[in-house]
Amino acid sequence: MSKLARILLVSLALSLSLGAGSALAQAEAGLRLAPAPVNRLDDESLQRGARDFINYCLTCHTAQYMRYNRLEDIGLTPAEITDNLMFATQKIGDTMTVAMTPADAEKWFPAPPPDLTLEARVRGRDWLYNYLLGFYRDEKSASGWNNIVFPNVAMPHVLWQLSGTNKLVETEFEEQGKAEGAAIAAKGLSRVEEKPGGKYALLTVATDVPGTMTRAQYEAFVGDLVNYLDYMGEPIKNQRIHLGIVVLLFLGVLFVFAYALKREYWKDLH
Repeated sequence: MSKLARILLVSLALSLSLGAGSALAQAEAGLRLAPAPVNRLDDESLQRGARDFINYCLTCHTAQYMRYNRLEDIGLTPAEITDNLMFATQKIGDTMTVAMTPADAEKWFPAPPPDLTLEARVRGRDWLYNYLLGFYRDEKSASGWNNIVFPNVAMPHVLWQLSGTNKLVETEFEEQGKAEGAAIAAKGLSRVEEKPGGKYALLTVATDVPGTMTRAQYEAFVGDLVNYLDYMGEPIKNQRIHLGIVVLLFLGVLFVFAYALKREYWKDLH
């Protein structure tokens, strides 16, 4: 490849990446996210999240880079994993796949459901948490659902029986500053959009028909699920965190002895 061709190829790649970044920034403009209540060192939360992921997500989505036996790292025994969490395979060392083939997925859905192993690393914990809280009824969409975080999403709200049915609440403002101030005051998931005529709308969701869980219970449920998705994206990170804590404690103790030794050496000079 000539030098000119390499320069053109690099320039094209940079243009595409900048264009994708611009499109993503435009899609996220005006979006305010509530912080996800997650703690990836909370084994009980991770265990609940793994259970909920397998029961509610693994029917359509895969986690093909995550093996069942890695769940032992969050405190589950091999017997608990095989008896309660393995429905699509018989070997604890297998990855989390589904019986649905890619051909069936293309036939049944507008787009094949993505693999979720690294979704938390791609999207972020706060994005996933608010995405699962942001569904609302929209009869104009093909699935009957829409989402504040991901407008016109193809995925239906599979957890609606737990969360209940939300409705979109749209409040109109004459000025962008007032709309953004109202979004801050809402202290939760919201989006500010510009409307025709120079006006701005604050979009939020509110419960229309209650589900089997209260709002607080559903938020805790989603928090556990997102906590597990975050863990699944990088399981080894927990070991690094624990090791880092041990190292910091060791350095703290070492500092005490080093400081005491320094005072002993220099006491005659002070």
